[in-house]
Amino acid sequence: MTEVEPVARKLVIEMSVEELVAKAIVPVKKEFLCPAPTRGVGSSDISSDTITSAPVVVEKKSKRQFKREKNQEKQSTHNLCPVVAKTGRVDACLYKDKCRLNHDIEAFKANKPPDLEGNCPFDSDEAPCPYGLACRYFGTHTATGTTNGQRNNSQVVNGLKKDVQKLLWKNKMTFPKADAKLKALGLTKSKKADNNKEKSQTKSLVTNENSCCEMDVQNDCCAEKVEDFINMDDLRPLKRGKSLNDETSDEVNGADHIVETDKSLTTHRRERKLIDFRDKLYLAPLTTVGNLPFRRVCKVLGADVTCGEMAMCTNLLQGQAAEWALLKRHTSEDLFGVQICGAYPDTVARAAELIERECTVDFIDINMGCPIDLVVNKGAGSALLSKPTRIKNLLQAISSTVDLPITVKARTSYSESTSRFESVIADIWDWGASAVTVHGRSRQQRYTKQADWEYVYQCTRKAPETLQVIGNGDICSFSDWTNHKSACPELSSCMIARGALVKPWIFTEIKEQRDWDISSGERLNIFKDYVRFGLQHWGSDTKGVETVRHFLLEWLSYTYRYVPVGLLEVLPQRLNSRPPAYFGRDDLETLMASESAADWIKISEMLLGKVPDGFTFSPKHKSNAY
Repeated sequence: MTEVEPVARKLVIEMSVEELVAKAIVPVKKEFLCPAPTRGVGSSDISSDTITSAPVVVEKKSKRQFKREKNQEKQSTHNLCPVVAKTGRVDACLYKDKCRLNHDIEAFKANKPPDLEGNCPFDSDEAPCPYGLACRYFGTHTATGTTNGQRNNSQVVNGLKKDVQKLLWKNKMTFPKADAKLKALGLTKSKKADNNKEKSQTKSLVTNENSCCEMDVQNDCCAEKVEDFINMDDLRPLKRGKSLNDETSDEVNGADHIVETDKSLTTHRRERKLIDFRDKLYLAPLTTVGNLPFRRVCKVLGADVTCGEMAMCTNLLQGQAAEWALLKRHTSEDLFGVQICGAYPDTVARAAELIERECTVDFIDINMGCPIDLVVNKGAGSALLSKPTRIKNLLQAISSTVDLPITVKARTSYSESTSRFESVIADIWDWGASAVTVHGRSRQQRYTKQADWEYVYQCTRKAPETLQVIGNGDICSFSDWTNHKSACPELSSCMIARGALVKPWIFTEIKEQRDWDISSGERLNIFKDYVRFGLQHWGSDTKGVETVRHFLLEWLSYTYRYVPVGLLEVLPQRLNSRPPAYFGRDDLETLMASESAADWIKISEMLLGKVPDGFTFSPKHKSNAY
């Protein structure tokens, strides 16, 4: 902490409520303000400066070295063969001595971390835990017998099937509907990709983009996924209109013939089932933190509509398991959509056809707002806002390919000087979209200013009556929701993004029309639910526990911004106002208010046990949203 901060802290104590509000500082009651230069309960041996500010040095490794280290890790005593762990018998492994994983049960038990407090999220009278000896709650197991080796995750759908993945890997998957429509619309192009040029452009982009700024929770951009998106020899799949392989050309041509000659067989988009978003609480697609366990938490707290994290179309068409994992849906998500991002009509149309064929979703959302350079420079995300013809072609291609409702999420414009989204919103319905979400910021603006809701209202009034318009930006209380709905009755609904990260109980507040002065214990119970959902999703072994911890810490890097209602001088708290250092009404509330990553780690240890030796954490998304 700098020497200037104690002086600034003193000034905050002396400021009036009006001055604090004008300077975008949360007006906390004077008796709770913290005059000390440090925040949090007790200092940790781990410095927050070294955790949150120190640059993360990534060692460059060759593929051979990476493979060697991966094999060594598999053979270590910490990595027990999953079949042996589940059955408790060494002879259960089909590969016997040829198995690369560890089969020494006694050595594994000797090196295994101690069991965690609580009960196993999988163990029941019906079936034993699928992780067996590797489960960090092994001591609480009561079920007897062996498991079939399959994960007890029947409540999750939209997993990637192995046969589908193999077809995608070999580029033998066919897309008859998409190819036929692309051909009919004249959007099929011959493939003339210069790989060397693509690689050189990719290297220059990586050099120029050193970091991902504020987490684009409104537009769903993730640095890791973006790197996967650009680090490919061929960013676009094959573009041939007939087929992707010669062996099935007759079949695809037959499908083309049917679609083109008998249009009565195709459902008109106005006859399809549409999603009614009116007055529904819509949880925005949130990168990294908006995973399936977090969405389950929001569903419990009152969210009506949920949407998966943004998935890159190219990665989906290449069969990348990590990208397909973003499409997974829990059975509690009764109104669920997926968001995809792509630059070209053929890529997006084929990805949409594949999703409709292999997944169970209620709608598909097209990302037209991602501001990250690595995506924009490839023509995807908010780059589409400066290309109305591309938007038209893309929406026409995807809406005529699939029967699912198509929605669009966009910013106001690419930059302040370019054409704005209002110029095309009147045509969005005719091009095939049934709903559009308008985020009241431009791509250039990012989060440096408050959302322009007057422009959102303007777009809403220009849209045709049949097109549902959803507003988005800076909703952090039930009064924000109510005020926007009252100011523009034409709005179908409002999407909630960062507000849900800071306080996921905002959905309860909106439905009950009150400011909930939630206690620290109630907040801790929400985190406990998240941990339980996370263990069910990622696993209860050591790897699963640490995955849950990682995503919990990412979420805690947002929840500390919340200031309890009972401590505020003026209601409600504004999303872009910076909270000053303050003491809570109890030690746990004070700990939850800390901006130190060391204190976030303490909270994770309360729920998931001690962190491993040498553990460090640096939030993926540095906030500049104040």
